[in-house]
Amino acid sequence: MAVDCEAVKNVSVISTGSAAMHREHMYGSRKPALWWVARGKEWVAAVPLNVFVIEHGEGLVLFDTGMNPSAATDPDYWTVGGDWADSVERWFLDRVFRFEIGPDDGLGPQLGRAGYRPEDVKAAVHSHLHFDHVGGIGDIPGAELFASPDAWDVVQKAKHPEREYIPRSRILIPGARWQLLDFAPTDDPDLAPFTEACDVMGDGSLMVVSTPGHSFGSVSMLIRSAGSPPILLVGDLTYSADLLFDNELPGLGDKSALLESFARVQAMKANLPDLVVVASHDTTAVSKLEAARRSVAAAT
Repeated sequence: MAVDCEAVKNVSVISTGSAAMHREHMYGSRKPALWWVARGKEWVAAVPLNVFVIEHGEGLVLFDTGMNPSAATDPDYWTVGGDWADSVERWFLDRVFRFEIGPDDGLGPQLGRAGYRPEDVKAAVHSHLHFDHVGGIGDIPGAELFASPDAWDVVQKAKHPEREYIPRSRILIPGARWQLLDFAPTDDPDLAPFTEACDVMGDGSLMVVSTPGHSFGSVSMLIRSAGSPPILLVGDLTYSADLLFDNELPGLGDKSALLESFARVQAMKANLPDLVVVASHDTTAVSKLEAARRSVAAAT
């Protein structure tokens, strides 16, 4: 297929706050999750809650929409419509994350600080539908919002998706323009070994593939542009590319599905040696994207 690499002008990252998380959550553990959640003493500080901003010729495209500050500060955020999970899930959340987020850390203010306008956002592709990845949809009312069919099934059909930290009442907000990612067969060599993908913009520049394991219907997105090596945004499949390539699984998730998705990304990297893999909570995301841009500038 023909790929319009000139369509993508820039890829950058903004943060909607940060969190400390248990070391075992990031790096994995052989101990049962309940044990390290309750008794773990080591924390990884200042883990960013990132949103990726792609400047496309047709408008801004976001990968995830970050965290709404209210999710960390307002107990009613989780109780709208009576859908909040039971006390066990809330206890678990409060002991896995320690959020550092202020009222101006939401998507709208952060877009403004970066020099963008919310009305310029054409689309937002969600890696998955956890609360810290969908919190900004209310700030971009004109955008098309994309989720995978498997992720959407949980929103529509689960009795209490909040028990999986998927806040239905904050996803199905009035006026939200949700669409399902349409995966189609592909023989695009850049995507191998993936055999299905969704061409978000119809020009081959933003290609979404399925990478399950972290949450229901988790996806990653390959970005191809003239100004950077190919970039694969992997959401929460891992917390850093190094962990993925070393097969170090995070503390939570479907381990067999994670390993299968790891293997596919590793194979893609073997086919595309200059591929830059960036996770949503990667503390080095900014420097990785800057280095990718510099590598192209140096080559020219």
